[in-house]
Amino acid sequence: MPHLIGPDFIGIQTEDLEAARSFYTEVVGLKAAPHSPPGAIVFDTKPIPFAVRTPVVDLGATDRLGWGVAIWFGCDDADSLHDHLVRQGAHIEFSPKEGPFGRYFAFRDPFGYTITAHTIAAPIDQRVRR
Repeated sequence: MPHLIGPDFIGIQTEDLEAARSFYTEVVGLKAAPHSPPGAIVFDTKPIPFAVRTPVVDLGATDRLGWGVAIWFGCDDADSLHDHLVRQGAHIEFSPKEGPFGRYFAFRDPFGYTITAHTIAAPIDQRVRR
């Protein structure tokens, strides 16, 4: 029986690709991939690519972009990233706290999407065995 394997790509839509490039590179710290298709900016994220693209739906038809969709990014230190984003003037949805995947917090990008960032634990082979 065919089955889904898991998330393979995350993309959000915005009218202003250059503002999105600026926010996600200069404020958040992502690196744009060397090549992107027309009408999109793909970022060099691992293990799943993340991109912004021109809209394929009427974004003006809603006031809550991505409502009900959870987009989580792993990071090396949620508290430090939170502090950096605060200094950059990003809108913080909620401050870092403990959760099911470790320390996490959420911020809103300038286009209205909420992004959650969480500290990724060390790979299993690097963890201390008890």
